[in-house]
Amino acid sequence: MTHEDPDGLAEAFLREPRRYTSHQVAHMAGVPVYRARRFWRALGFPNVADDAVEFTDSDVEALKTLIGMVTDGVYDEEHVLLTARSLGRATARLAESQAQLGVETLDQAGVPLSERARAWRRRADRVVPPLARLLVYSWQRQLAAAAGRMVDQDHTATRLAVGFADLVGFTRLSRQITERELAELVDQFEGRSADVVTSSGGRVVKTLGDSVLFVSGKAHETAEIGLRLIETHAKARSMPQLRVGMAAGPVVWRMGDVFGTTVNLASRLTALANPGTILADPEMAEELEGDRAFELRPVNRLSVRGLGELAPFTIVRAGRTTT
Repeated sequence: MTHEDPDGLAEAFLREPRRYTSHQVAHMAGVPVYRARRFWRALGFPNVADDAVEFTDSDVEALKTLIGMVTDGVYDEEHVLLTARSLGRATARLAESQAQLGVETLDQAGVPLSERARAWRRRADRVVPPLARLLVYSWQRQLAAAAGRMVDQDHTATRLAVGFADLVGFTRLSRQITERELAELVDQFEGRSADVVTSSGGRVVKTLGDSVLFVSGKAHETAEIGLRLIETHAKARSMPQLRVGMAAGPVVWRMGDVFGTTVNLASRLTALANPGTILADPEMAEELEGDRAFELRPVNRLSVRGLGELAPFTIVRAGRTTT
């Protein structure tokens, strides 16, 4: 937050004037300022000077909402802070991506830097209301799906098949192409990967530019996703080869992310896989045994960093000949 806004950009996107200090907002919400700052930091907002007029009526309502969830017993305070952190992380990334797209749109339209602030303000009027509606719509849909998946699960650990895919030689390639080409490559990789994973019944946990972590409740779906990822990205002439690691076993879900030995194993196997191949752990292979869609090929025992030795398998489509 910063009140230095000579072009009026912040208030154009906030959709209301800033009129309160942090102490005033805390007083109106009925909490000490140190407690208010805990929630603001959880949402990803830094502390501001005591006399800085940075806050709007919406800041007051948001703080009252957070406090109300605690006083009404919806969550305890630590869970409300966890909720705030997850919202902050998700919306910060979303905001950065939308701002970047806005910049690209202005560049493509040939807007000079001297006119950028005015164009940004006009853009705020056009994009904030519809994007706010879409954000709530998408979140509600995702929450409904997540609640349906988790209602009957043991939340300490869930058995899933985990896949981790990354682009081979991405670091070297990133030094050889322009920043614009690199951005286009990452956009293509993330977009196509998300399409493949979701259309095949899996869930994207996260993407990291040159890699994607995904899960499914079924080994068959996860294997199909891995093969489709390799096949789909191979069709793009400028895309590096993909390699995939897979493992099946207990996974801990926490705040939209997954943790545990199964996830670590999938990641380690990815680093050991040859370009254009899938390397799966024995448990994953056992779950696929007898599945006529795939052929499992054992490989020599490998030393997996931090996890010891194991005898993994490569997964190919049934009937595929070795080249």
